Amino acid sequence: MIIPVKWSDEGVLMLDQRLLPTEEKWLTLKSYTEVADGIREMVVRGAPAIGVSAAYGIALGVKNFVGTNIADLVEEFDYISEVMGKTRPTAVNLFWAIERMRRTFDQAKTDGKSISDIKQTLIAEAKNIHDEDIESQRMIAEHGGKLLADNSTVLTHCNAGALATGGVWGTALGVIRGAVNQGKTIAVIADETRPYLQGARLTAWELQQDNIPVTLITDSMSGHLMKKGRVQAVVVGSDRIAANGDVANKIGTYMVAVLARQHNIPFYVAAPLSTVDLNCPTGEEIPIEERNTREVTHVQEIQLAPEGISVNNYAFDVTPNEFVDAIITEKGVARAPYTETLRRMFDE
Repeated sequence: MIIPVKWSDEGVLMLDQRLLPTEEKWLTLKSYTEVADGIREMVVRGAPAIGVSAAYGIALGVKNFVGTNIADLVEEFDYISEVMGKTRPTAVNLFWAIERMRRTFDQAKTDGKSISDIKQTLIAEAKNIHDEDIESQRMIAEHGGKLLADNSTVLTHCNAGALATGGVWGTALGVIRGAVNQGKTIAVIADETRPYLQGARLTAWELQQDNIPVTLITDSMSGHLMKKGRVQAVVVGSDRIAANGDVANKIGTYMVAVLARQHNIPFYVAAPLSTVDLNCPTGEEIPIEERNTREVTHVQEIQLAPEGISVNNYAFDVTPNEFVDAIITEKGVARAPYTETLRRMFDE
């Protein structure tokens, strides 16, 4: 059972995903700034996991508040939330978690709770967010597993497993785990996912832990394998889904979706409703994070590219809804027209 982020009396515990698969090391982050750095520097990554981590970071920051004045606590809460909000701009779960913690904070103030009680209330709410995330994954696994055929091979891009969430199931890998739990024989093709190699380092590691057959390929091989009939479905996660069903996910997802459509292979997106941003009409409004160019020019300390070369390092791309066969959530499976079906899930 993989749970990449945990609450403890000493601070927020994070499994350092930068070191996987060769080293399993846990970090104890004792301040909200350390949690923010952990999110920003990819100690933890994946939209649901970022949301859980941000909630814990806010709870930790408030827990460490030493003042006695509510007005000062309000100012501190606002600043902590601002710091968290600047870590990873594409992942909407981050802002969803911050807003939920803010509502809890505001309600506690309205109820006249003491500073000590507010601290405990926020810790409890962060734990609730974590528990609910794991439960939503379980439901995604149940709904999504039904979409996969027995004795099929699934291609996945990046890592949308337990490491990218609150733990246990994952979103895209949760669908695969759900199908296996339903008694189906499923094999997985994981592309490496340059430049950060989440597929090679993380997805492959997770699936090996579960004894699910996995084959690693380079990003440029997926079209060839689809043409050869080696892929029966594609399942990916998401960092933000627009109201119309446009999907932001790890860079390279759009390319995989286009190839899947060309070869008549279903392309599924698995994500909790906290990843759906109904205030974002289309994918054009989704902010796309650009990361350090060194991630492209180097692998760890090994330089791959000429010194001074011009580099683009977009962390995400947007797949238009026309390439998405279904979006799998904890409330069930949404299909086009997504503007209607996704909104309906929020009303249920």
